[in-house]
Amino acid sequence: MLPEREAWGPLDWSVNGVGGEGFDLLPADTEPLPDPSVDEQPEEQAPDGLPGEPKDPVAQAKALCLRLLTGSSKTRKQLADAMRKREIPDDVAQEVLDRYEEVGLIDDSAFAGAWVESRHRGRGLARRALAMELRSRGVDNGVVAEAVAQLDPEREAETARELVERKLRSTRGLERQVRIRRLAGMLARRGYSEGLALRVVRAALDREELDQEGLEQQDGDPLE
Repeated sequence: MLPEREAWGPLDWSVNGVGGEGFDLLPADTEPLPDPSVDEQPEEQAPDGLPGEPKDPVAQAKALCLRLLTGSSKTRKQLADAMRKREIPDDVAQEVLDRYEEVGLIDDSAFAGAWVESRHRGRGLARRALAMELRSRGVDNGVVAEAVAQLDPEREAETARELVERKLRSTRGLERQVRIRRLAGMLARRGYSEGLALRVVRAALDREELDQEGLEQQDGDPLE
């Protein structure tokens, strides 16, 4: 007959015992069951800290390129720079980039054309500023020239006029030369030539002055 216990210890309860029902007495030296919520083998990580990234350089290069291209189009140089930062060997990067160029995943010409259209329409950038942006992204000079050529001079001048009209009101009350300097500087920062910028700004100010004179004359006419 077992001696009566004063209190039940944690080892006196079975794994499936709840509230004193269905329990078994366990030997005092029984090891506690391992906690299933604890992973004994931590997940192996790549050297850069990204779990599950392939260790094969070719597979790693492909995965990196596809991940970058999923968000938005990239130039060949942008992808090459990204692989260089991840210390992917140059010969591997060259092989992957050549293959992706063959299948059309990398297309600097298409990238440049879309860039020119988007940045001119959205930001009002002129050909000179657009060319600088494309070159900074590694696009070849020949491809750059072809892309900016789609922006004809008349369209560029029309965009310059629209930009000036938007800013004209905010400069009212200033001296004419100050207005010219500020408005022309705004166009210059967007890549417009000095000659075009001054021509567009002066024409806009002249029209404004004529409109103002017309309004003053109407106000001064006696009522019939």
